[in-house]
Amino acid sequence: MSFSINGVPSADAPRPGQCLRTFLRGLGWFGVKKGCDAGDCGACTVWLDGEPVHSCITPAFRARGRQVTTIEGLAGASEGGLHPMQRAFLDAQGFQCGFCTAGMIMTAAALDQGQRADLPGALKGNLCRCTGYRSVADAVAGARNADGARNLGAPAGHGVVTGAARFTADVAPDGLLHAKLLRSPHAHARVVSIDRAAASAVPGVVAVLAHDDAPAALFSTGRHELDGDDPFDTRVFDTVMRFHGQRVAAVVAETEAAAEAGCRALAVRYEVLPAVFDPEAAMAPGAPALHGDKRDGSGIHDPSRNVVAEFHSEIGDTEAGFAEADAVHEDTYRTQRVQHAHLETHCAIAWTDAEGRLVVRTSTQVPFLTRRALARVLDLPAEHVRVLCERVGGGFGGKQEMLVEDVVALAALRTGRPVKLELTREEQFTATTTRHPIAVRVKIGARRDGRLTAIALRAVSNTGAYGNHAGGVLHHGCGESIAVYDIPAKKVDGYAVYTNEVPAGAFRGYGLSQLIFAVESAVDEVARQLGIDPFEMRRRNVIRPGTPMVGTSTDQGDVEYGSYGLDQCLALVEAALARGDGAPAPDGDWAVGRGTALSMIHTIPPRGHFSESRVALDGDGRFRLTVGTAEFGNGATTTHVQIAAGVLSASPGDIAVRQSDTDAGGHDTGAYGSTGLVVAGRATLRAAEDLRRRLLDAAEALFGRAGDGWALAPGAVVDGARRVPLADVAAAAAGAGLALEGTGSFDGTPRSIAFNVHGFRVAVHRVTGAIRILKSVQAADAGFVVNPMQCRGQVEGGVAQAIGAALYEHLDVEDGRVTTPVFRAYHIPAFADVPPTEVLFADTSDRLGPLGAKSMSESPFNPVAPALANAVRDATGVRFTALPLAADRIFAAVQAAGRGSRETA
Repeated sequence: MSFSINGVPSADAPRPGQCLRTFLRGLGWFGVKKGCDAGDCGACTVWLDGEPVHSCITPAFRARGRQVTTIEGLAGASEGGLHPMQRAFLDAQGFQCGFCTAGMIMTAAALDQGQRADLPGALKGNLCRCTGYRSVADAVAGARNADGARNLGAPAGHGVVTGAARFTADVAPDGLLHAKLLRSPHAHARVVSIDRAAASAVPGVVAVLAHDDAPAALFSTGRHELDGDDPFDTRVFDTVMRFHGQRVAAVVAETEAAAEAGCRALAVRYEVLPAVFDPEAAMAPGAPALHGDKRDGSGIHDPSRNVVAEFHSEIGDTEAGFAEADAVHEDTYRTQRVQHAHLETHCAIAWTDAEGRLVVRTSTQVPFLTRRALARVLDLPAEHVRVLCERVGGGFGGKQEMLVEDVVALAALRTGRPVKLELTREEQFTATTTRHPIAVRVKIGARRDGRLTAIALRAVSNTGAYGNHAGGVLHHGCGESIAVYDIPAKKVDGYAVYTNEVPAGAFRGYGLSQLIFAVESAVDEVARQLGIDPFEMRRRNVIRPGTPMVGTSTDQGDVEYGSYGLDQCLALVEAALARGDGAPAPDGDWAVGRGTALSMIHTIPPRGHFSESRVALDGDGRFRLTVGTAEFGNGATTTHVQIAAGVLSASPGDIAVRQSDTDAGGHDTGAYGSTGLVVAGRATLRAAEDLRRRLLDAAEALFGRAGDGWALAPGAVVDGARRVPLADVAAAAAGAGLALEGTGSFDGTPRSIAFNVHGFRVAVHRVTGAIRILKSVQAADAGFVVNPMQCRGQVEGGVAQAIGAALYEHLDVEDGRVTTPVFRAYHIPAFADVPPTEVLFADTSDRLGPLGAKSMSESPFNPVAPALANAVRDATGVRFTALPLAADRIFAAVQAAGRGSRETA
């Protein structure tokens, strides 16, 4: 066979049956990404003779004698080294994490003018989980969003659009082995025996690892600064399987095919145990105790009742509050399992370095916490473990877990060779984590004047087979969802419960999206009973500076009003909906309605979130910034460069960043809870300020003082007419033994609050139940917006993801088995599914945040579902109490309401 790849002939031949994607990646063309292996996501798009194809479903032999073009070869001899579409994506910042970008560009670059006029159809084969697609449309249209000032583009942007940026699996160490996992076919079973003989005899198999090869230490896959935040209920390999898809054993082999064959050859005998799938049934007497073997000290609240975490609080007299109310609404609201669906699956590569240390390259939001967990589980000194990540392909909380690193670490230590474990898309759905499904019984009362008198919640969270993040999600969701309202009486009963289903975990919003759906729907319903406008109802009851923020406790701890913009957000959204712009209402049997919802979030997780940064002046006069926080589309790298450049009067191009490497120094709790800016950014601000002081002091010590004193200027220090290049300052300082490095840290306290308000105008078809979003608008109280382009993208991406969760995303589980394990069965928003969202920012500056900024990565997700449900209620008269708002459910409920049945669904 003969192939031409990016204009270069290749004599390499594919294996029988090999797809074009794995063939190209095996040759080092790592710009071709793996997102699904089913032709669903488009991340692997390449050209065959100029036509875009999904290389994961294209047999490699079909490229014989044809011209294959990958993202690395797209530019050809283009001026400036970039194809016009690559330049367009760079100028428009048409990406966030960037994992989908190469495939998106390859498709977009092949479009003719007619196809560009129909992007929903033309890009239907390319998925993006981060952007919400607006910036992608801008790129195709030739818009320029990155202006190099406040709207600084991502420092890694050139690498992203050319395919040079390296994600976790985009390396191939010499001697690399591949691990695959055998997973449980039962929801609850005990492993009686494992016969490895046939698996070990498979050609290429190097090792088979199971429970008797693994450490017995218990841990949690969830990563927190305080390990005790989660119960220790997990082992690397266990003898008890608690969900369908739990890992039983690992086969390590020379190739992925051999590892898969080894897994199929393993003979495992199971004792099937009784299973329970409903959290209420799991708490009932006689239910199988999933973790009944755990001893005291595990952190499980009540193993005998399958209760991971439980709390009860009452502030004020709720019974008296309901007795005082003129209107009371009570119902149960249910949210479903939702998958993170980041396009880069969980993956890691581990090896031992020349000093014998364990090194793990991984796709994680928490490299420092992962190092600590690996050292503990494997009984290694922390200094003998290094964890690093380069670019991470999305996370949304799903990578605040340790789900693959322990396996590759164990395998690398046992084999003495590098080992890679990369999950398939099906494994992502069936064996990682999801959003917690939560059922919330809410009762709320108000007087005729609209003042809320009492609220009571009973929240039952299905945490699945393991308790990672169970307690934190429950407490967080129950707390801030009601703390935003000034209500004299509040009662909460919360339960996080084990079941024999796929584990839940950290997910964007961390419990708030589930509880806010219930609370904001209930507030809307009681407003309707009283005939009060929903915006006015909220204005009369929300907290304001000086009002205690009371959720599940009267002690608000270190949370302060660093700034307040909720009033502005309500006004902005109300005015935007009142304008009546957006798409016109369609003709025919459509009902039109509008709805709104609000949310509050603490800008930093509680109980300490730590970050350390360093900035040094290099000998060439450029700056080297070292930060621990990870980049996974959250834009942390960009804002850190902006912060440092502003303090040091430098060009952003003169700041090189090293991050997400435990060897680089400086602890970082992790990029979750929107802390990449408000915690790590503050550490970088302090480090840059420290270096600025050191530079000016060094200039005076080395060169004396002639005028008003030394000041920083781009590339130099100046004193009146004197100008000394920074490279000369660095050389002089080195000769004098002066250190020109600044350090900064922040411990995450005190914390501020951020707000988001969303509004929709929708049309609902009375016959089919279809929903059309005519207007979508979100106002965000983000404090001083360091990078408006990037922050707008975070809001748009969060809204798009939340629309998917509100309308059609649902991870279905039947008798413990996930039945929606691929993208075509689990519908994440495509280009055609996402309406434009108008993004508005409140004019605030936070006294606690760096440069006045507040967090805004996860909070845009939270108010979207209730705002949409409230709009559908306004249009149809039916209160929907369960997500998703699928067309068939809307049709059935609207028809039932027309027949006089109960008007909730």
